[in-house]
Amino acid sequence: MNYGTLPSKFLHAMDTWPNPRAQMYLTPAGWQNISSDEFLRRTAGLAQALFELGVKPGDRVGLLAANRPEWHTADFAINGSGAVTVPVYFKESPERMAYILKHAEARVVFVAGRDQVISLLAIRSELPHLEHVVVADAGNDLPAECLRYETLIALAGGAEVAAYRMRASQVLPGQLASIIYTSGTTGEPKGVMLSHTNFCSNTTDVGRDFALLSSEDMAISFLPLAHVYGRTLDYIYLFQGVPIAYVDAVENVAKALTEIRPTVMAAVPRVFEKIYARLMEQGSANTGVKKKIFTWAIQVAEHAAPWRCGDASASPLLKMQWALADKLVYSKIREGTGGRLRIVSSGGAPLSKSLAEFFWSVGIPIYQGYGLTETSPIVSSNFPRNRVGSSGLAISHCEVKAADDGEILVRGPMIMQGYYKRPDATREVIDESGWFHTGDVGYLDEDNYLFITDRKKDLLKTSAGKLVAPQPIENALKTSPYVLNAMIVGDRRKFIVALVVPNCKTVSTKAAEHGVAISSGEEVAAHPFSRTLIHAEIQRLTANLAQYETIKRFALLPADFTFDNGALTFTMKLKRRVVEDQYREVIESLYADVAEPRPVIQD
Repeated sequence: MNYGTLPSKFLHAMDTWPNPRAQMYLTPAGWQNISSDEFLRRTAGLAQALFELGVKPGDRVGLLAANRPEWHTADFAINGSGAVTVPVYFKESPERMAYILKHAEARVVFVAGRDQVISLLAIRSELPHLEHVVVADAGNDLPAECLRYETLIALAGGAEVAAYRMRASQVLPGQLASIIYTSGTTGEPKGVMLSHTNFCSNTTDVGRDFALLSSEDMAISFLPLAHVYGRTLDYIYLFQGVPIAYVDAVENVAKALTEIRPTVMAAVPRVFEKIYARLMEQGSANTGVKKKIFTWAIQVAEHAAPWRCGDASASPLLKMQWALADKLVYSKIREGTGGRLRIVSSGGAPLSKSLAEFFWSVGIPIYQGYGLTETSPIVSSNFPRNRVGSSGLAISHCEVKAADDGEILVRGPMIMQGYYKRPDATREVIDESGWFHTGDVGYLDEDNYLFITDRKKDLLKTSAGKLVAPQPIENALKTSPYVLNAMIVGDRRKFIVALVVPNCKTVSTKAAEHGVAISSGEEVAAHPFSRTLIHAEIQRLTANLAQYETIKRFALLPADFTFDNGALTFTMKLKRRVVEDQYREVIESLYADVAEPRPVIQD
C-alpha cells in the first residue's frame, strides 16, 4: 500500500484546509498566529536555502529546537528536499548531542533559540562533517559562522513554493525520512531509521480513528518533538488541518491550557501523575467545608469510575451524587485544562488504571496507547473504543502477538528500517519473519486488547526466583495523594523494597492536622510522622499483591527523580540503574541486616 510521503501530506493539508492560525506561539505580547500560507512559504524558503547549501537527498540534517513553529518548518523543509531529519532533544547533554550529530554525519544543523545555539557551538569542533549552521531566533550578535534563518526565508515567494512542490514530488515513500536516536536508560543511543512509509502509515492508520478532527479543533504541542510520540501525533493533527499551539517547556503547560483551551492533547503518564498530585495538594490546602466537599467528591469519583468508564451501570443516587460533585468540583478541574478537552492521548509508558479511571470520572477522557520509537510509534490505541487499564486494540495493518515468554511482538508497515550503522543490533530485534521484538512484557485479552505489564529488562527476579514487575506497583503507589514518585528495588534480593518520594505539601498539611510542623523535603523525609503515614499508604495500596511482591521496607527521599538530576529520560521514564547508583547507600541500608546470597557471575 502506498501511504505517500511526509511532504506530500503536508502540502495536501496546506492546500485543503487553509487556516489563518495553522500555528500558534507565545510571545511577550501574547499568542501569535502563523497562517497555513505563511507556514508553507517559510518551509519552501528554507528548503530552497538547504538546496543552495548543497543538501542532497539522503543527507542528514540535524534539528535542535524546543517545541516551536520553526521545528515543523525545518522538518518539512528537510524531508521535502529528500534529506533526513536528525532531531536532537533541546536539553540534551553536550556529550550525547555531539555523539548523535557526529554518528549521523550531519552536514547541516538547524537550531532555534539562543540557548540551543550556545550549546551547539560549544561542541562545534567535535563535528567534522558539519558544514553549515542555520540559526533562528538567536538575537543580534550572531556568530559569523552561522546563517540567519530569518534572512534565508525573507524573500521566499511563489517561485520557491513551486520549487518545493517539484522536489517534494520526487521524494519516494521508501526513502529514509528521519533518524531518531533513542533516549535509552543505559548505554549509547541507537539511531532508529524511519522511512516516509513508516511515519505515513502510522499517521494514516491512526488518523482514520481521528477523522472527526477539523480546523475547529485546537491541539497543544509540548511533548518533545525530538521524540517520536509527540512528533507523530503532531503530524496527525497537521495533516487533518488542526491548528497547533506550541509550548516550549512543560512548566508552561498549565497556563497555556487555560489560555489556548485545546480540544486535543497528548502526554506521558508522568504528566498526568503530576496533575493529579497538584489536585491533591490543592484539595488538602482547603479548610472547613471546602475540604469536606473536595474529599467527598474524590470518593464519589472513585465509586462512579466504572460507570463513567463505560464498564458498569450506576444507581440513580450515584448519578445524582456525581452531578452535584461535577458542579462543585469536577467542572473546576476541567476548567484548569481549558474546559474543552475531548481527546487526551497517553503513551510512553503504562498509565495506572486507577489514575485513568479518576480522570475519566471527572470528565477528562484519557485514551491509553502503546508504541515505541522503532514502531513509528503507535502500535495500539484505546481511541475510540476505550477499555481502561489496557493499551487498546492494534491499529489497522498492524499485527501484535505475545511470545511464549510474554514478550510483545509487532509486525507491519510501521516497523523501522533498522538501527543506523548497527545491522547487528537490528538483527537482534527484527527476526526473519519480520516480527519486531519490543522488549515489553504483556498479554492480549479475549477481545485482543493489549495489556503491557512492564519492560522485560526491568523485571525483578528475587533470590527465590520469583519475577516481579515493578511498574504496576510503582503506579499503584503514585495514586496516593501523599506519594509523588516511587521506584521498586529487589533484583537478586530476598525481598522487595521501595524508594519513595513523599508529596511534601500534602504530607505537611496532614501533619499539621495532628499538630506536627514539617515543611521542607528533608524534614518530611526524615520525620517519623511521614514514615507512619507512607507505611499505611503502602499497605493500603499493595494489599492485593502476592506475598513475594509486597514491599517489606522503604526509604523516603527528600527530592523527586528529574531529568536534571539524571534520574529520568527526556520522556520522563525512570533510569533505574542511574537511580540505584545515586541511592546505593540508601538501598544497601534497607538490606543491611539481611544475609544476601549473591550469584557468582562467570566471565
